[in-house]
Amino acid sequence: MLPTIVIVGRPNVGKSTLFNRLTRSRSAIVADTPGVTRDRHYGRGRVGARPFLVVDTGGFEPAAGSGLPLQMARQTLGAIAESDAVILLTDGREGLTPQDAVIAQRLRESGQRVWLAVNKSEGLDRRVAAAEFYELGLGVPWPVSAAHGDGIVSLVEDIVNALAGAPEPADEAESGQERPRIAVVGRPNAGKSTLINTLVGAERLITSEVAGTTRDSIEVEFAYRGRAYTLVDTAGLRRRARVSDVVEKYSVIRAMQAIEQANVAILVIDALEGASDQDGNIAGYVIEAGRAAVVAVNKCDRLGSGERSALEAQLERRLSYLDFARFRFISARTGRGLDALMRAVDEAYRAAFLKMPTPKLTRVVREAIAAYPPPRKGLNRPKLRYAHQGGSNPPIVVAHGTGVANLPQSYRRYLEGRVRAAFQLHGTPLKIEYRQGDNPYARGSGASR
Repeated sequence: MLPTIVIVGRPNVGKSTLFNRLTRSRSAIVADTPGVTRDRHYGRGRVGARPFLVVDTGGFEPAAGSGLPLQMARQTLGAIAESDAVILLTDGREGLTPQDAVIAQRLRESGQRVWLAVNKSEGLDRRVAAAEFYELGLGVPWPVSAAHGDGIVSLVEDIVNALAGAPEPADEAESGQERPRIAVVGRPNAGKSTLINTLVGAERLITSEVAGTTRDSIEVEFAYRGRAYTLVDTAGLRRRARVSDVVEKYSVIRAMQAIEQANVAILVIDALEGASDQDGNIAGYVIEAGRAAVVAVNKCDRLGSGERSALEAQLERRLSYLDFARFRFISARTGRGLDALMRAVDEAYRAAFLKMPTPKLTRVVREAIAAYPPPRKGLNRPKLRYAHQGGSNPPIVVAHGTGVANLPQSYRRYLEGRVRAAFQLHGTPLKIEYRQGDNPYARGSGASR
């Protein structure tokens, strides 16, 4: 396995900035507001030819008694327990604080190997900035600047050299292993984090009855019935008019990016509240991004039979444009319906990347035309000659012919339905592009040879 380096420290010392520096990304939201990071956030880094995993954690308060701070502390302790090395990040401008000492004591008790980094040391005398941190008893402090990159490479090289010897796993691309990327999206408090925790079989993400607990997009790798997946938990998406907080705006952007980068999106809907206009907006964005989709109707264990029937009718009416997607009634809390949900995810992933041979695709289109010819436009009737696949995720079919610009939308929907049925494209949008061929007789007799 790759060596795992966990970044811990009190709130607002620059942990997410260091995480982004090590992963060469902007995966973690960075803000001056304490408590932005709450769940464990994993990423991959590399120093020289040696890769490693890096974990960002929330502000660590070991003495937290209850509520969200307690859950954040549990997440951090879980990350420390599974780490190979820990970076205790402190603030060189604020100096040593009592909370730094408490965290250092907890790390000593953990038995893990700890590197002490003094952040925000740019522009300071490094020896002076680091001097008081010797008091923590964690060895020589490393003055660094996560924002500017000063001292970061030397610190990581020292950690990786100390951890050398762990075998490097085969790359997924080289081993041929597929790892579908699944974005879990929906409104606040629909049960997205609970769903992922139940699938993973551990309290991997913080859950709360308070809406907006998840702020960043958190990746979770796991295996289900022998197949590897990457789940991406996202912040709840509210109506744009209700989003005013700067951090929440970043959260919304990250959720949108997660949809764009996913192979399949699971849209989680709260069965107790029903499908709202915002659920429709999220579904529309998934379709616009061309992502395969599965709808997970959560908390269905709390519905009566009559309530469920009414909900099914409402979903069919309000989300009619998601007719290609499977709707699965689940309970994220109890695990009910999760097998069916993951089968629908696999089906949608397969459909999104399905290869459609040109001869079969052309035959399907011609049979559809023979069964129901396109309507005439004036004296001429549009003619479709052949079709081939032009892309995947989502599948794109390119149909060539003459007069195809005159095909009405109703006929285009008919052809889409025939292609879907022939190739069993459940769970994915399908795009059919029509290419107008030249009429060889339009050039006149002088064009003939």
